[in-house]
Amino acid sequence: MIDLPTSTLLASAAIVTLGYVVYGLTGFGSSIIAVPLLAQFFPLRFAVPMMLVFDLLTGLLLGLRHRRDLSRPELLRLLPIVTVGMVAGVTLLVQVEERWLLLGLGGFVVAYAAWSLLNRAVPAPVSARWAVPAGLLGGAFTALYGTGGPIYTIYLARRLTDKAMLRATIGVLIFCTALIRLVLFTGSGFYQQAGLLPLAFALLPFAVIGYLVGSRLHARLSTRRAVQAVWALLIVGGTSLVVRAIAMP
Repeated sequence: MIDLPTSTLLASAAIVTLGYVVYGLTGFGSSIIAVPLLAQFFPLRFAVPMMLVFDLLTGLLLGLRHRRDLSRPELLRLLPIVTVGMVAGVTLLVQVEERWLLLGLGGFVVAYAAWSLLNRAVPAPVSARWAVPAGLLGGAFTALYGTGGPIYTIYLARRLTDKAMLRATIGVLIFCTALIRLVLFTGSGFYQQAGLLPLAFALLPFAVIGYLVGSRLHARLSTRRAVQAVWALLIVGGTSLVVRAIAMP
């Protein structure tokens, strides 16, 4: 049973659609787009597990469609390290006050969006040893907010030069982390929250539509230009989260 104002349902549908248009374009970005905006309507402990339902399906779609482009060595290198980071992240999600979670998410979104808008340098190759900090930090942010994708991308973009391989590897990695999060979130009781699963299934078609639209745009648009416009919007959204966190009693 979904007992929410119509305006909240419509806004949530639009937010989820936008998040997965970006995911279809880039192979990541759904949660960093959607979670800060959904957090204006729902607690983070509600919004993050709900987004996981969408990540599972769209990650499966992306992985099945582009599995031939996957870089298995990079995936296998990152997954164990990411898992350790996720366990730490779930622990924080359960124990830390909402205020500090909002402040951390808002600050991260603003910093990453500003960096993405201003950064014009060509990614330089890095050692595989950078998988350790990227995996730990990305895993923690994946569990806390579902926003580890940008961190994985910063690392993988410096390891993989092929655009299709990069997109496929990030997509499959996000799907694998979604499976791990499902186990951790279920064990932590997040899916026992009233209304979470009904709302997730009601919004699921919008995630699929957004993903399909983004996938079509991927071949026709400059991904960087499209995502830069979204980052500009996210600076506003992330700033509002910081202000909201500071204003909380």
